[in-house]
Formats: sequence, C-alpha cells, structure tokens
Amino acid sequence: MRKRAVLWLGMIGLLLTGLSATEFRKHRVNIKPITATKFELTDVNHENPHIVDLTGKDFIVVSVREPGSDGRMYAVDKDGTIWWHGKISSGAGGGKLVRRNGKLVPTGGHETNNNIFHIILKRRFHMSKTHPNPNGVNNMDFELQFTQDGQALHLGNTAMMSHGCIHVGRQDIAPLFKWAKVGMPVVIMRGHYNQFLKEEVQQFQNDLKEYDTATGLKKVY
Repeated sequence: MRKRAVLWLGMIGLLLTGLSATEFRKHRVNIKPITATKFELTDVNHENPHIVDLTGKDFIVVSVREPGSDGRMYAVDKDGTIWWHGKISSGAGGGKLVRRNGKLVPTGGHETNNNIFHIILKRRFHMSKTHPNPNGVNNMDFELQFTQDGQALHLGNTAMMSHGCIHVGRQDIAPLFKWAKVGMPVVIMRGHYNQFLKEEVQQFQNDLKEYDTATGLKKVY
C-alpha cells in the first residue's frame, strides 16, 4: 500500500512538473523559419506576416529551451552554412502578455523574447548587475548582448533555466564569441530549426558519395 501511494505521488509530481514546464507566455512577435536563412515574422495572433531574408549575412539562431523547440543555438555563415551548433538553456516560464495603454506588455516570468535582434555589446568578462553572483565570480562571461534590458548569450549552466539570457556551454560559447561581431543578427525563436542542420549533413554525405564514386573510392557512410 505504501509503495502504491509513493508511486501515485511520483506520478502526480511528474504531471505537475510537466504542466508548469509548459506555462510559457505568448509573444508579440512569432518567427517561423522558411529556409535556413529566410524567416516569416507574424504578430501575437500569427497574422500580418512579413519575410526577413538574412542570406549573405553571418547570424545566430536560437531555438529556445521550451516544449516544441530545439534548445540549441546555431551559427550560420554568409553562404547559409550552419558551421556550429550547441545546447543552450533560456528564460524560465511563468509570464503573461497583458495589454497596457493599448500595447501588449510582457509581465512576470523570465521568458527570452522572440524577435530578430542584433548584437549591441560584446564583453569577454562580465558580472550581471541585476543578478550578481554572491560569490563575486563573473556569471556572464563571453557576453553577446542583444537587447537593451540585458538579454544576452553568455557562458552559463545549460542545465538551469535563466532570467531571460541564453546560457551556452564553454565548448560552444568560446568559438561563437570569437566569431560574432557587434551588429550581427540574432534570431530568437520558438519552434524547430534543426531540420536545416539535418538537411545540410545529408547533403554533405551525398556530396562525399558522389566524390567517392567519381574518384573510384568506396566508403560506407
């Protein structure tokens, strides 16, 4: 009887955890990738679409760590190649989108905002002023800030949700920071982007097979 009660409590805990994990607010901008370099932006109701084409530019895509998204960042170069990707964590949920003075304003929670931003500040070493580390250790090193209120990609624990920033692991943030430049676009989105990485890998494998066939080599991929 005791074991059954424990099992029921465990199941209820999992259900509650799952419910809380999906409580993420709506966004004033919604983004859908059409290709690896082209994005459709719509409003909060997924209406009034317009296309933003980043072909020919270096940029970063972040598919946030929420249900229905990848929880990864992607570095895309000028020819549309995804040359680096890595695991991330993003802002914790719990917020709402409310109307104030005729405008939709996010309140509560720590969700990372959807939009196509640009890097406005790049700092190798930094301590958050809003959420400083009580131990005095920098908690925003390799900072790539993309909003005026401080949201940024930076070195962080990818196993923990953030106050709105994008946490990137050490093995991924160092090359990303070195490559990134102030003014570079940063796409923050919900939904999937990893299908373009899979297509790229498949195309690379096909190219290798064609090369091996042309040169008489035989390999297994």
